[in-house]
Amino acid sequence: MTRDRDDAGRPRQARPRDELGRPLPYGAAGVDPVPEEPLPPAETLAMARDLLERGRPFSAHEVLEARWKAAPASERELWQGLAQLCVALTHAARGNRVGALRLLDRAIGHLDQYRTGAGPTYGLDLTATISCAVHRIEAAAPPPGREDTA
Repeated sequence: MTRDRDDAGRPRQARPRDELGRPLPYGAAGVDPVPEEPLPPAETLAMARDLLERGRPFSAHEVLEARWKAAPASERELWQGLAQLCVALTHAARGNRVGALRLLDRAIGHLDQYRTGAGPTYGLDLTATISCAVHRIEAAAPPPGREDTA
């Protein structure tokens, strides 16, 4: 079987995936893929928010990752940190608490590093963004032995 590639020879997202990014068998109905090309910052954030609201943190990560790889060096900590927050949310939603916490720690490190500079945040409150992610991770993957009373 030949791999699906774009005009530049890069592999494309040919295999269907579920809402948490897990590969599905070829021919299965998966979620719609997200653009592989980087979007402008405001569009990136709007699409990532929409995907998160629809329970698709893995797809949000892909959108943010495309921006991270295309961003000026001075903004890469921001986009990498945001992408890693989404990976942490993906791990939490899949029930992988350890992976979620590891990625959360890395994401916070990148975002804290970015905050030391004067780079644009494109309207994001990074403290609130981190807090929201921590809350979502705790809700999705509570510590062992903690009963969820909600």
